[in-house]
Amino acid sequence: MNWDRIEGNWKQFTGNVKAQWGKLTDDDLTEIAGHREALEGKLQQRYGYAKDEVKRQVDTFTANMRPH
Repeated sequence: MNWDRIEGNWKQFTGNVKAQWGKLTDDDLTEIAGHREALEGKLQQRYGYAKDEVKRQVDTFTANMRPH
């Protein structure tokens, strides 16, 4: 699935995001608002991941999302 679709339906995907990255709070998800760069920044902040690791994880997450 492409990120534009996730961004456009962000509220529907927040449960999947929280299941994948449980350290993200509801406030984080509201702040991210579907923006990939914001998600990557929050993941770096919460988990201490390097930038390339964050990109890899988000790419994997996006590839594994199934359209409804």
